[in-house]
Amino acid sequence: MSISDQFPRRISRTAAASASAPDGTLEASSPVTPVVVPAPGNWAWREAALLASIAAQLITISALVSADPIPASWSALLLAVAPAPLALVVAFAPAPVARIAAPLSVVVLVIGIIGQITHTGLFFLPALAAMIVVALRLWREGA
Repeated sequence: MSISDQFPRRISRTAAASASAPDGTLEASSPVTPVVVPAPGNWAWREAALLASIAAQLITISALVSADPIPASWSALLLAVAPAPLALVVAFAPAPVARIAAPLSVVVLVIGIIGQITHTGLFFLPALAAMIVVALRLWREGA
């Protein structure tokens, strides 16, 4: 049995959906308009924190695997692993989850910066500043 026999192709139809009225007659369908959800007011700060975290994390990873590598301490590994995934959660998760992840991300960044202040920690200062603003705005709009 071939794969195409096990999983037949789906046939898609391009027909307008019609709703039936309570009396059973069909109503003419109107063109579907996409629902546009506005971005939250702090989206620019979330995006800035995400991009700064990704950039600094890539710098840290490249410093760990370079020709003259930095020591693989707990703070270097923390900065090489945690900031971008936490910033992704803050940027794209619903507000209640982002309210929890933003302060956690700030704590991770502060601890990593303190541990790597002489090496790559300073690259995370823009991400830290943006994440502090995001955390404050999230808590303010939740209150």
